[in-house]
Amino acid sequence: MNDTAAIGSSPRRIRQNNIVAALQTIYSHRSLSRADLARKLGMNRSSSGEIVAELTGSGFIRESDEGSRHRAGQSRAGRPGIMLELVPDAAFFVGIEIGVEHISATVVDFSAEVRVCRKMAFDTPSSAVEEAVAQGVELIVGSMSKAMLQRCRGLGISTPAHIRPDGSVSLAPIIGWRDVPLKEIGRSAFPADVPIAVENDANAFAIGDSYRHGVAGVTLFLLMETGVGGGIMIDGKLFRGGHGLAGEIGHILVPGSGGQKFEQLIGREVLIRQYREATGRPDADLQEFLVDVRDRVPDAVNIAETWSRHLAYALLQACRLLDPDRIVLGGSVASLYPMVAARVAVHMSEGQNIPFPTAEIVVDGDAEFGSAFGAACMLHQRFLSMENEEFGAEDGAPPRMAAT
Repeated sequence: MNDTAAIGSSPRRIRQNNIVAALQTIYSHRSLSRADLARKLGMNRSSSGEIVAELTGSGFIRESDEGSRHRAGQSRAGRPGIMLELVPDAAFFVGIEIGVEHISATVVDFSAEVRVCRKMAFDTPSSAVEEAVAQGVELIVGSMSKAMLQRCRGLGISTPAHIRPDGSVSLAPIIGWRDVPLKEIGRSAFPADVPIAVENDANAFAIGDSYRHGVAGVTLFLLMETGVGGGIMIDGKLFRGGHGLAGEIGHILVPGSGGQKFEQLIGREVLIRQYREATGRPDADLQEFLVDVRDRVPDAVNIAETWSRHLAYALLQACRLLDPDRIVLGGSVASLYPMVAARVAVHMSEGQNIPFPTAEIVVDGDAEFGSAFGAACMLHQRFLSMENEEFGAEDGAPPRMAAT
């Protein structure tokens, strides 16, 4: 069976399918020869060549010299091959994360590489939804060139909330939202008419990390900010559960804690509050706390030790339910984990009588922008799918040219 998706009956549908399959294949391999592309699509060279010509003429793919890809000092016999690759500037996708105390935003290009990142402090619970969205849009649009905005093909928004299929917020207790038409608010605020998707922040984080790394197996993602959100990926697909709330271990009540939830024990707010109380510095922030932990300042180390114990307990419960291969930590609080990883491992070991297999625990390489990146990736993924209306034009019409 070839990589091409199931083909519809009409010539228009067949053409759309072939275009999408070609772009998906080139994206997943980064670069391919014409012969390899035809083989992976299950098409002859002539038919594949027509698709390549269409996408090249439309500015979505280009030819490159394979010889320029080899590192200095490497040799290759024979003439360099001509490879096909996506044109990075052909399309751009915006992702905005609206958190409790911050807004972060990013722009990724057609190769899903990050081109712009921005972050600002913002008190979301004290602000109107429209203001939060407008601030996020202004933050990122102000950093985009005119060409980027013209070629923007999608906007993703993530936030700590339960999201309905229509892109509205059902409930977001940590920021005080209920029944908010977030997708429509985003549509009104964004200066370009593009597809818009809305997602829970932890789910977006999971999508972005998996989109970048293509992880197989079962992975639990924890996004640790003021609250603690969770997402589950199974063989690269997001597992939502029966009501879209799978993975939310931050809301689990912890026995013996006086009715507190995990997020109240391992979130950003508790760390900063405890650190300010211990140091007597009411303006101390998370970065100062992390520096003190690194420098082994006793007050900070004691707080970090308690945090590592709570995190270990949370991860143990998740591991018993999910048996994940990997656990990926993200958000600003994730920066603490590498400094206490050994202590977390000790607490996890002490917390189980039977030596169950333990998951690999890692910190996302771009933890603070992971959710915004994932929000942008949702639209990149949509663009490289049969949902993309640009590739579903009338029979024989080429894909719409990228704006210049």
